[in-house]
Amino acid sequence: MIRAKFRVGEQGLITGFCVSGHSGSAESGEDIICAAVSSPVYMTANTLTEILSLSPEITEKDGYFRFTLSNEEAEKATDILQGFFLHLLALSEQYPDFIQVERGAL
Repeated sequence: MIRAKFRVGEQGLITGFCVSGHSGSAESGEDIICAAVSSPVYMTANTLTEILSLSPEITEKDGYFRFTLSNEEAEKATDILQGFFLHLLALSEQYPDFIQVERGAL
């Protein structure tokens, strides 16, 4: 199962996210659910770092991606992070056996 956790800061803004696991819905390279999650993960990270020039702390390895912003930078990223959250939430509703989304500690 893919688990996505979104960290919410003191002001109610998303300050980071962690996406981990594999959906297991198909063989590697054939898993459309994994692709449906991976693509917006990288689009979000690239938009925030390359377009908005933010400096998050990023940890990435097979089946794991963690992205954390300071509270100040989270303010600049709020619309993009909220859109990303809503996108993954919609995917989790469509594929509840393969994707879980929650807010809380990373």
